[in-house]
Amino acid sequence: MLITAQYTNTQASASISPGVVTTIIVVAAAFGLFMIAAMWRVFSKAGKPGWAAIVPIYNTVVLLRVAGKPGWWFLLMFIPVVNIFVVFSTYVGLAKSFGKGAGFGVASVFFPFICIPILGFGSARYLGGHNGGQPPYPPQGSYPPPYPPQGQQYPQQYGNPYGQQPYQGQPRR
Repeated sequence: MLITAQYTNTQASASISPGVVTTIIVVAAAFGLFMIAAMWRVFSKAGKPGWAAIVPIYNTVVLLRVAGKPGWWFLLMFIPVVNIFVVFSTYVGLAKSFGKGAGFGVASVFFPFICIPILGFGSARYLGGHNGGQPPYPPQGSYPPPYPPQGQQYPQQYGNPYGQQPYQGQPRR
């Protein structure tokens, strides 16, 4: 007995409606803008130019500097296996630069869409690169008092923040 099978040439075509494609593009663009804004805020908090977040290679160099790493580490990212260490070290350094722990830095590698906005839009302050970076803010308590104590002048190291000497007339009663 002879069994023959017949094969038909069928073409399956899958198409996505233009509305779905448009929605995907709009959501991806909104997410991209949100991440750019978050990184912009991180750079601004660190005293770096915020616009660096939109320049492709320069943003990585700035991120390394904010994290307290030298800019030449960018070249290490092209070496296989070493680049994994560089990425983890950079994000842990970034977390420590903002007063967060190493766990937050590791989470930043896997969930940057959560952690970078926390650093940028949250209450975290830049403390300086943890490898010798200088914070942009003076230490707590180093600001001069708003007015000098009665009968005293501002110390010479500060000067008067208001641009003139305090009123020397009769005190109010």
